[in-house]
Amino acid sequence: MGQESNDSCEYLLSSGRFLGEKVWQPHSCMMHKYKISEAKNCLVDKHIAFIGDSRIRQLFYSFVKIINPQFKEEGNKHGNIPFEDKIASVKVDFLWHPEVNGSMKQCIKVWTEDSVAKPHVIVAGAATWSIKIHNGSKEALSQYKMNITSIAPLLEKLAKTSDVYWVLQDPVYEDLLSENRKMITNEKIDAYNEAAVSILNSSTRNSKSNVKMFSVSKLIAQETIMESLDGLHLPESSRETSAMILMNVYCNKILKPVDGSCCQPRPPLTLIQKLAACFFTLSIIGYLIFYIIHRNAHRKNKTCTDLESGEEKKNIINTPVSPLEILLQSFCKLGLIMAYFYMCDRANLFMKENKFYTHSTFFIPIIYILVLGVFYNENTKETKVLNREQTDEWKGWMQLVILIYHISGASTFLPVYMHIRVLVAAYLFQTGYGHFSYFWIKGDFGIHRVCQVLFRLNFLVVVLCIVMDRPYQFYYFVPLVTVWFMVIYVTLALWPQIIQKKANGNCFWHFGLLLKLAFLLLCICFLAYSQGAFEKIFSLWPLSKCFELKGNVYEWWFRWRLDRYVVFHGMLFAFIYLALQKRQVLSEGKGEPLFSNKISNFLLFISVVSFLTYSIWASSCKNKAECNELHPSVSVVQILAFILIRNIPGYARSVYSSFFAWFGKISLELFICQYHIWLAADTRGVLVLIPGNPMLNIIVSTFIFVCVAHEISQITNDLAQIIIPKDNSSLLKRLACIAAFFCGLLILSSIQEKSRH
Repeated sequence: MGQESNDSCEYLLSSGRFLGEKVWQPHSCMMHKYKISEAKNCLVDKHIAFIGDSRIRQLFYSFVKIINPQFKEEGNKHGNIPFEDKIASVKVDFLWHPEVNGSMKQCIKVWTEDSVAKPHVIVAGAATWSIKIHNGSKEALSQYKMNITSIAPLLEKLAKTSDVYWVLQDPVYEDLLSENRKMITNEKIDAYNEAAVSILNSSTRNSKSNVKMFSVSKLIAQETIMESLDGLHLPESSRETSAMILMNVYCNKILKPVDGSCCQPRPPLTLIQKLAACFFTLSIIGYLIFYIIHRNAHRKNKTCTDLESGEEKKNIINTPVSPLEILLQSFCKLGLIMAYFYMCDRANLFMKENKFYTHSTFFIPIIYILVLGVFYNENTKETKVLNREQTDEWKGWMQLVILIYHISGASTFLPVYMHIRVLVAAYLFQTGYGHFSYFWIKGDFGIHRVCQVLFRLNFLVVVLCIVMDRPYQFYYFVPLVTVWFMVIYVTLALWPQIIQKKANGNCFWHFGLLLKLAFLLLCICFLAYSQGAFEKIFSLWPLSKCFELKGNVYEWWFRWRLDRYVVFHGMLFAFIYLALQKRQVLSEGKGEPLFSNKISNFLLFISVVSFLTYSIWASSCKNKAECNELHPSVSVVQILAFILIRNIPGYARSVYSSFFAWFGKISLELFICQYHIWLAADTRGVLVLIPGNPMLNIIVSTFIFVCVAHEISQITNDLAQIIIPKDNSSLLKRLACIAAFFCGLLILSSIQEKSRH
């Protein structure tokens, strides 16, 4: 195990804090909450032994309940308690040794013999009985030191082949202690803990002790011992936290859960990642060489002084920037950015923390950005429905809300989750509306347009798949918009190609387009209710390479099905709007309401009622699965209501928020970049650049995150101009090169998969 994982293990065992009342946050890393199946999978063929007093017995019960929640706290309290799951082949024993004495020593000594099977994990600890029986005398402490000194070498020997943990004593709540326990004071507990730490840590002369100190339970107890029933034993929730910490310490390095960064070594670089690192390194070196040569050439041509006149002669020739320079510069910047991505979310260089939701962490930032958005408002260049500034604004505020939703962990609050689902649907609605409008008005079905859109949508994700070693489907939104763009393109490009120019001459063509849309809706319904057919289509090679996640396409089917109708709704809305616009039914002048006053007021009233009705329904949701089932059919209600509220009043249509619009222009990059450089552990946690100061950390990490997203947007635009030329013959050559690149990537990916298995 690497140094980083050892450090995070020490942090997990020794430090942390509570987020709220019952959520424990280790210092610098994330703790995974193990399910029954995961715990059994990790502990298969394993033997875990707990040795000690009643406190260790409590920890034993909580640990076993992770494996079997039905296990009851029964049996002889002052005796050994066995547990075995024969199906999972897991054995956990509690051995009653309430004092560190000869009896405990003999138990441990048996395991040190070569012929005896040793437990894989040993959790030991005791002290309170010694304090109680000997009435807290100094002689008892001296005897404790002697006994633990004799046990220390045995524990150290066991620690070479097993994981050995010494549990330090938790504080007590002295006011609640019964009369026969009044001698157990926190002062005496501290003395016993100091003795145990000093002796066990000095058991090896020349190296660090292999016996790990389980001191984190002391911190947990300091916050929760007041809830104890007897002042000595911890409440159940605290014991469960300690047991889960033990499970993380042992199992994280085995199962490697994404949201369990504690005790995990840095994943080894794959062959593809190494090749990517070489490529970016060469790009940086190439650009530096190019820059030095260009700079030297520029110095030769710089201004010089005319000796006769004493005036400067200026070289007025501006050398155009070559495509090669733009290419090298873009890949140079991208290489540095990708190095930052890797350091943030793969190299264990920066800390990660679990999310913790409270209403204030979600709603206060929402109010703050809303005030900023309203403050920065300007007049639009045009006053048409869903004009460019307005759609950028819409994307911008939605993206900011989604970012706050992700970092605050608001997905645990169902009403917020349902409203965020509408925002995701609104993005897809705009996909249907925007691409349909373009093809309908322009009639441009050329390969250049398709390649430009596909490149802009997928470039960053493809790079991240390579650098971060993640499947394409992991960034689910990009595959979603990519597939829907291709669906829109195929629907409109297939014979007969019906565009606005053709339809204006004959209304029959409008009917033909509606038939196309009806057929599209029929296909959507068929795939939505035929999971088998859907999975067969997307399980075909090479589609399976793009849409599989964890060996199947279920996640892709679920994501696609969740918003299956909204792109169709966007296309239909665009068709109706453009038809009404062509017939001059709408009044889109500056300051004018969209319809006559009576119709505008009526539609505005209906829209507000519909908007609020949907919000009330979403806020009253009790079951996520049932609400998700209704969402595809009803999400369009709130989307259309918002569009009408935003566009019917002329004054509302004539202004937009430049603040939101700026973020809207980089919304795709923001959505993708958040996975690794704002959030952490593939969105499961939060990146910590500045530990100990959450507010400053979020300010710094957000600033870097937004700057990086903006820079990547510029890089993508620059590369799109070079890699996707307008000339068809050049474009076909580039496409052949891109196809060869992806073929090579597939071959390397297959080699990697075989080597892993």
